[in-house]
Amino acid sequence: MRVITGTARGRRLKTPENSDIRPTTDNVKESVFNIIQFDIEGRRVLDLFAGTGQLGIECLSRGAAEAVFIDDSREAVRIVKDNLKACGFSAPVLQQDALSYLRSCGRFDLIFVDPPYDANLYEPVLETINSVDILSDGGIILCESRRERYMPDMKAPYLKRRDYNYGRVKLTVYVKETV
Repeated sequence: MRVITGTARGRRLKTPENSDIRPTTDNVKESVFNIIQFDIEGRRVLDLFAGTGQLGIECLSRGAAEAVFIDDSREAVRIVKDNLKACGFSAPVLQQDALSYLRSCGRFDLIFVDPPYDANLYEPVLETINSVDILSDGGIILCESRRERYMPDMKAPYLKRRDYNYGRVKLTVYVKETV
């Protein structure tokens, strides 16, 4: 697993030794960044359920102003810190429950939501983002899930924009409309 492009291009990222953390595959990661490539530079990014941190690190490599990494796994937090160091980046990495963090954090321009597929966290996370309203106007939420999973609509001004299917993986893009 490597950083695709930007200042850390080609840097190899550490992956977990067990299957508790499911890194986004290279094909899906490339698709993610094809979708959001013009929405990264200068933005504030939240990598929720960070795992290896590869999505937030890719954003930093592509010019994001800041990235915050959240995961409740001690191993994931250690891996993210190691990967940030290997790429020459510094960023907050917190071992914390995602829902608790969302209730007390600031605003973000781009939020990655990629919880363990069977944890039933998509709805509560999206509802919390919606109710706390932490996404900036014109911001993007990108969720990775199993292809067959129904991803819910959100309340205005949030809008489910589109689903993209890549093999067994689905990417769902939500936006916050400018009011």
